[in-house]
Amino acid sequence: MPTRPTDEWRRRVDEEATAMADGSLPAEKAYAHRLWPEQLITDTEVVLTAFEADVRALAAPDDKQVFEVVQRVVEALNEVNYRQTGTGIETGEREELCLYIDDSLTEAGVDVAALTARHGMSRHELTDEWRDW
Repeated sequence: MPTRPTDEWRRRVDEEATAMADGSLPAEKAYAHRLWPEQLITDTEVVLTAFEADVRALAAPDDKQVFEVVQRVVEALNEVNYRQTGTGIETGEREELCLYIDDSLTEAGVDVAALTARHGMSRHELTDEWRDW
């Protein structure tokens, strides 16, 4: 599987916490812990773990099966986003998550461009039908 966006979010939060602890970053300039609170990261990781299991279970999938996997992950991420207070999945996170979904499917052998083209959309529209974030 490709690297999860949450790995980078967590790395940046940890790096910022270290910089605040050693005094090289004033607390008022810290943003990562507000942008990616622990609950957002943890909840997103739970969703991505389920998605990865779904992708691994795809064996010569038809379009319907792939779209069902995409729908499940997107709707679960919608729920993660709804539970956030004052923060959540914003533009940068949306782009990272959509790329992660595309890359995961591609790595599993799904031709995402062909799949979406067969349904009259671009590959960048793969999640649009269900995505609220």
